[in-house]
Amino acid sequence: MNTPAPHTPARHSSRAGLPGRQGLYDPAFEHDACGVAFVVDMHGRQSHDMVLKGLQCLYNLDHRGATGAEVNTGDGAGMLT
Repeated sequence: MNTPAPHTPARHSSRAGLPGRQGLYDPAFEHDACGVAFVVDMHGRQSHDMVLKGLQCLYNLDHRGATGAEVNTGDGAGMLT
């Protein structure tokens, strides 16, 4: 395994725009997906603002059809508090 030293910037992979393998990231696992959003307060404080930010993240997934188009199935979009 050829892993760069922590202070050495990783080389870009052959796929345009993707960084090279580094830490827990490996471009070999890239595929078509929207992503995941995490909203946290680094000090563990609870607030309604966190819920609002989480709802905004779900709203941002509207482009992938996360609108309940099928009444008997889900698309996996949701919020865990």
